[in-house]
Amino acid sequence: MPADSAGLVIGSGDDAAVSLREGAAVTSVDALVEGVHFRMPPFSPADVGHKALAVALSDLAAMGASPEEAYVQLGVPEEVDDDTLLELADGLGRLAAEHGVAVAGGDVTRAPALLCAMTVVGSVSDPAAAVRRGGAQPGDVVAVTGALGGAAAGLLALDRPELAAALEPAAAERLRLRQLRPFPRLAAGRALAEAGATSMIDISDGLGADAGHVAAASGAALGIEVERVPVEPGVSELAGAAGVDPLDLALAGGEDYELLVTLPEQGLEAAVAAVAATGTSLSAIGEVTPGEGVLLSEGGAATRQPSGFDQLRSLRAPGALP
Repeated sequence: MPADSAGLVIGSGDDAAVSLREGAAVTSVDALVEGVHFRMPPFSPADVGHKALAVALSDLAAMGASPEEAYVQLGVPEEVDDDTLLELADGLGRLAAEHGVAVAGGDVTRAPALLCAMTVVGSVSDPAAAVRRGGAQPGDVVAVTGALGGAAAGLLALDRPELAAALEPAAAERLRLRQLRPFPRLAAGRALAEAGATSMIDISDGLGADAGHVAAASGAALGIEVERVPVEPGVSELAGAAGVDPLDLALAGGEDYELLVTLPEQGLEAAVAAVAATGTSLSAIGEVTPGEGVLLSEGGAATRQPSGFDQLRSLRAPGALP
């Protein structure tokens, strides 16, 4: 695994890692547990390694941070062999190399189910440069990177393979990969921070739920116009085959790991251009107003209740396959 972060002095192989960095450290922890967040198959071990790191890096993206190091905690059941662990490490290592992340250490222990927990460390120039959830101001534009619903549709396609017949094979595979191998929007997060983002969060629990987190932290209301929410190509067709509303997948499905951001209106055009330069899109979908909570409207009328996944109240995690 890569261990070439500019700030890493002592990496994997000693009792602890030693690193140097300028600015402020930004740290996040995430975990995937077999039987809760994934099962193999349809996930491959490489998918598990990739996704475990990707979802943790997505938290750094939402703070506008640059990634530097990752630490891995593996819980390994007796029946998991070395080849499985090597494949998991390969999936994790490839994503780490793509983003210049040093896998600097970790721990391995026996466990009743396969567990891959990640601690990731990044940096910003100073504490004030980290974009938080709590800075949205009335009058700000609400925007989102990329398109939504792909991961939830991909989960349906993995759980019910017959639904993929409604799509071209390449389109179905793109949806499956949105679930199996999400892409952390690290460059877009930094671009949005530099463009003056007032608040930001990655969309892991669903647009409605994560917008609610921003609204609560900011002491403001987020109004989202449903018809302006970008939906991943292929979601409508697969949702139709499954007999579900495609907007339910886009608004509440979660696990897209796109970024929900608020910006001053005068900074939107520059932010759109900056995000486009990173290889993705930025779409304005609403406005911050005085008040509280999230209002989802269609044609100017409130028609939907915001919903999504709640880690503390649901027995089924995002991405869990029944």
